[in-house]
Amino acid sequence: MMRNYEHETERRVEFIRGVLSAARAEGVVYGNSGGKDSALVGILCKKACENTVGLIMPCGSKRNYEADKTDAEALARQYNLAARVVDLSDPRNALSRVVGEKTRLTDSALANMAPRLRMTALYAVAASENRLVAGTGNRSEVYMGYFTKWGDGAFDFNPIADLTVTEIYEFLRYLKAPDFILEKAPSGGLFDGQTDEGDMGVTYASIDGFLLTGAVNERDRAIIERFHRASRHKRHNPPVYSDLQT
Repeated sequence: MMRNYEHETERRVEFIRGVLSAARAEGVVYGNSGGKDSALVGILCKKACENTVGLIMPCGSKRNYEADKTDAEALARQYNLAARVVDLSDPRNALSRVVGEKTRLTDSALANMAPRLRMTALYAVAASENRLVAGTGNRSEVYMGYFTKWGDGAFDFNPIADLTVTEIYEFLRYLKAPDFILEKAPSGGLFDGQTDEGDMGVTYASIDGFLLTGAVNERDRAIIERFHRASRHKRHNPPVYSDLQT
């Protein structure tokens, strides 16, 4: 059953305002990737707080400088969202070079640099301007562990974490989001040609069917459960030693 998105908007705006008030923060900063999740977060945060800014942070892939940047800027114009471009390609190249002199960097290590550098930039702006960092991860991604630990998995608050991808799209349609957001294949934009569903080997429709109703074929169930088990560490605080343990 479809959610009441008018009511959802009111509740989430109230939630954001409460978080900001409790922290005595003066604004919000989030990553404006030109994708569905950041679009919804940006719209909700702007409704809750006029002092909301999105950082557009290209970091290496050609797509970051073309479709992603263009879509992010167009979305910002449509919803009157403040936007700043922070090009992180040079920092990524420098980090890859200096670390690569000490170890052989894997493809995974290189791919995860971009989300972690983006979060570093977000927190630098937040600390400098008394803002909170808004998270943009959704329920489907979190269940699958399809996010970067200490990268896009880091935030001060997240107003959409309970929503599946299916619900994200429903919410965006209610908010009259543009077609270039609604029709775009979900992607972290980590490298050219990369898509979420291609990486995982299962569609979001299948993941959401599993999460919302339990209905899923056996092949997809096996993939979903494997991803969930392997990513458990991402959803829990790291283990720490304590003399107080019993």
